[in-house]
Amino acid sequence: MASSTPNKLAFLSMQAPAGYVAGLGRGASGFTTRSDIGPAREGPSAEVIAAARARRGEDDEDDDNDRFQDPEEETALFATSVYEKDDEEADKIWESVDRHMDERRRKQREAREAAEREALRQSQPKIQAQFADLKRNLSTVSEEEWASLPEPGNLTGKRRKAASLREGRDNRTYAMPDSVLLSARNQNEMQTTAADPDGTVSSLTEIGEARNKVFSHQLDQASSQSAMAASGLSTSIDPKGYLTELSGVSVKSSAEIGDIKKARSLLDSVIRTNPKHAPGWIAAARLEEVAGKMAVARKVIAQGCEQCPRSEDVWLESARLNTVDHAKVILARAIQYLSQSVSIWLKAMELERDAESKKRVLRKALEHIPHSVKLWKELVNLEESPEDARVLLAGAVEAVPLSVELWLALARLSVPAEAKSVLNRARRTIPTSHEIWIAAARLLEQDEEDSASRVDRTMAAAVASLSKAGAVLSRDQWLREAEQVDKEGSPQTCAAIVKATIHLDLDAEDRRRVWAEDAQASVEHGRISTARAILQCALDEFPDALEIWRQAATLERVHGTSATLQSLLERGVQHCPHAESLWLLYADDLQRIHDVDGARAVLGRAFDANVGSETISLAAAKLEADVGELARAGALLARARTDVPTERVWVTSIELYWQQKSWDEALRLCQHALQRFPKSAALHMMHGRLYEAQAQVPQAREAYAAGRQACAPHTPLWVLASRLEESVQASIRARALLEKGRQTLSTSDVLWAESAAVELRTGNMAQAKTLLSRGLQACPTSGRLMSASIWLEPRPSRKTRAAEALRRSGDSPHVICTVARLFWDDGKYVQARDWFAKTVQAARTWGDGWAWWYAFEETQADGEAQRTQLREKIDKAEPREGDVWEALRAVPEHANEPASALLPLAAREVVARTTAT
Repeated sequence: MASSTPNKLAFLSMQAPAGYVAGLGRGASGFTTRSDIGPAREGPSAEVIAAARARRGEDDEDDDNDRFQDPEEETALFATSVYEKDDEEADKIWESVDRHMDERRRKQREAREAAEREALRQSQPKIQAQFADLKRNLSTVSEEEWASLPEPGNLTGKRRKAASLREGRDNRTYAMPDSVLLSARNQNEMQTTAADPDGTVSSLTEIGEARNKVFSHQLDQASSQSAMAASGLSTSIDPKGYLTELSGVSVKSSAEIGDIKKARSLLDSVIRTNPKHAPGWIAAARLEEVAGKMAVARKVIAQGCEQCPRSEDVWLESARLNTVDHAKVILARAIQYLSQSVSIWLKAMELERDAESKKRVLRKALEHIPHSVKLWKELVNLEESPEDARVLLAGAVEAVPLSVELWLALARLSVPAEAKSVLNRARRTIPTSHEIWIAAARLLEQDEEDSASRVDRTMAAAVASLSKAGAVLSRDQWLREAEQVDKEGSPQTCAAIVKATIHLDLDAEDRRRVWAEDAQASVEHGRISTARAILQCALDEFPDALEIWRQAATLERVHGTSATLQSLLERGVQHCPHAESLWLLYADDLQRIHDVDGARAVLGRAFDANVGSETISLAAAKLEADVGELARAGALLARARTDVPTERVWVTSIELYWQQKSWDEALRLCQHALQRFPKSAALHMMHGRLYEAQAQVPQAREAYAAGRQACAPHTPLWVLASRLEESVQASIRARALLEKGRQTLSTSDVLWAESAAVELRTGNMAQAKTLLSRGLQACPTSGRLMSASIWLEPRPSRKTRAAEALRRSGDSPHVICTVARLFWDDGKYVQARDWFAKTVQAARTWGDGWAWWYAFEETQADGEAQRTQLREKIDKAEPREGDVWEALRAVPEHANEPASALLPLAAREVVARTTAT
């Protein structure tokens, strides 16, 4: 019979009702924490939603969407109507009406919203507003009240605990962890192990036993020594050096003693396992040496000598560990086993104290090893007499005929006639040695005065013979040999090597380029004779290569003599008669050695070869002006204005009259030239300067204005016009001109720098900073502007700005010079000198950089030599740029002065301008 009792747990297998939430009747509700936001919980599926709607009697397809339809949206009846222009116009009208009404109600709406926010703030104030009055009252709290405030803490349960203690009801118990019990048990226990830094565990007991043994051994030694000293038997104690000896005692730490014991046990195992292993015996002996047990070390290495008598290293180690006398005995025993060991014989020679004993050992060694080059060289080096050394070398080359070193040494010690014979024998004996051929060529160079042709033939034969013998050297190897010979002082042999091997491994079309690069590399290495020989070979093959003639002329001008340069240039102008640069270099070199007539003759020949040449005509006029023949210079320029009527000729003619202060003639020529060249900025500048030199400010202003109108992009015209206005105290007009110039040339850093300089000269520092900041925005990489802005910074921040400027400006010479001046201001003179040198290296034609360096050297006690070198270097550099330098050159008195004479004036001027600003 089935039971009629209902199953109370049947609901567990039933499906939950729709919308059921577990625990909802007890107040529970579902929630989602921030950790649940990751993979979101899936909602009910479409089937579940459809089933729920079916149970509620809803129809899925009967969605009353029409009730959400916008009544203004034309659907249903007007869905098929056409949207025409009048509809669009009506919509726009209604939109404008809506905007107008909304604008009318905007103020009322904003006032209403503000009132609502204020009411909400008063009804629900923030915590900050609630405690505002209390915060204000904190300002009246005294120091004593602040100090009496109790420390904050958690007082929860403390009152109940205190009450329980007062009533004696604190009967609570706590479970104690096992770790606490174990730590209490081991608290007084002594540890016998310790962990090393590398993780290994060492036994403290063993370390303590080892330490006790060391201490007992030291005590035994001390007691024995003291007993011997007391009995009067000891004579080795030095009372004065006792403390010194104690300071040299190496006390081993416990860890080192443990490591030594481990290493000793390992090495004992090695030599027991393989007693014929020589490195094991050497390592064991060195371990005892490190441990301080020299007696044991000598005993161990002696056993190694017995076990490994054929090992050279074991015998040498035994000799090293023993005294000199014992070492001699040991090496004598070693020679019985290793009579062919060069190292043992050399070690035995080193142990001898006098030269005769050393010679005796080496002679004995050569009896056993007659073919050892090292032994022969040592024996020859011990000989003081060159004749005895030559005799020894004669025997050495017989014993070791294939040693190139011995043959060369014998040739060096022989007289020239015998040296030739020696080298010929050596060449026949060793046909693959290029060193012997080079030595023979050098011998010819030293023996004969006019031996260039013979040296060339010898090196040509050497290359052919070596190629036949199979000893072929590459072209780079031969160049290295030539540079080495050049270093040793044999230029003819160097040139012969280059001439005989320069064509190797090169195609015909690559020769000109590769030879020019090789010559430049030799110059960088400091091998001038090698570079000269390479360029000579290049010129012989390419006599019409103008760039190679220029490279050779530059080399001779820097590293050669005036005679060699003139000889080279004479050949150059014969092969390249239309090369104006060679003619000008030729005439300039003659003028430099004060051969004016020769320079005139060269320029005359140049003009005949280059009829109508502007450059040569101007060079001839400059030559006459430099030597003071102004009338002849004027005649040459007058002829040039007829034959070569170029702008440059007219400008040079005006400058000539400028230097003579013939203002009227210069002005006449300038006005005539402007009719020919109305767009010439140089002529407009000369025009304004001529009026300015005569203090005719209105005419100069008009001249500069005409120049700006004709040549607006030319920056110097704007600067000159501004400085003219500034010279007549019209700073406002100067600012206006520069501002207009910046509008025309917004990226000209010169105009921005000049504008800032005008403000500085008028004392307006803030405006100068503003202009420099704007200029750096327009010209972010301008070193000129960065340099000016650095000096307007506070002193502590200048170095930081300078480092940033170096990075941004790409090592501008202006910034480099500023860094040098910063070091100068800080008293770091060595660094300042280095940075001034970098300045002139970065821009050799920037005269202001040279002037700053010279100004620095004038303040140094040891600067006289540096100033002399600067005057010599600046004449070669011939600077043409720089604000101060160009201003000085514009003065007629300084127009023809050499750069070395103008340098001190420029140095004083740059310092004066900096001080003024």
